[in-house]
Amino acid sequence: MTKPNAPSCERNQQAILNVLKDIIKPTDKHLLEIGSGTGQHAIFMSPFFPQLQWHTSDVIDNHEGINQWILESKCGNVSPPVFYQSGMTEFPNIQPDVIYTANTLHIMSWKNVQNLIQQFGENLKQGTQVVIYGPFNYNHKFTSESNAKFDVWLKEQEPHRGIRDFENINQLMQNVGIALKQDIAMPANNRILHFSKN
Repeated sequence: MTKPNAPSCERNQQAILNVLKDIIKPTDKHLLEIGSGTGQHAIFMSPFFPQLQWHTSDVIDNHEGINQWILESKCGNVSPPVFYQSGMTEFPNIQPDVIYTANTLHIMSWKNVQNLIQQFGENLKQGTQVVIYGPFNYNHKFTSESNAKFDVWLKEQEPHRGIRDFENINQLMQNVGIALKQDIAMPANNRILHFSKN
């Protein structure tokens, strides 16, 4: 198998890292990445947080590629992927200090987004930070023409996909005791939503 490579990861990883450096605390020991994809984010970012064990997760089909990145990188603080798919599996048996997920909510069905956030409420300890990167709509409107076109493309791939409304995500989080701390503008019309479990 050829090692997978997502050009979007290379484009956005430095900007995301700059934000994570302000969010992740020296006392944080475990980060759980939901939907690690190729594994590139884990390999790029984990060396900047040597105190942190970076736990990857994804559907089974992506595990081989993630493991290739981990093996070649020789990163000592990245764990092999666990099988996690919202709506299909139990939440990973990890007690994270930080949840990180990038470009996942618009790929999942809305039902599985709701399930994921419900599992956050049921499984995360008080003080756990949740960092979500990706495009979001505000007041049910796209923030750019490129995001509107991206939404059309997503739905052409799978009808259940689509850019989510910030207000809906924030309300679901509030319902399970997870409060918004920051809404950060990112390059290419993306955002980082930073939450904390009460």
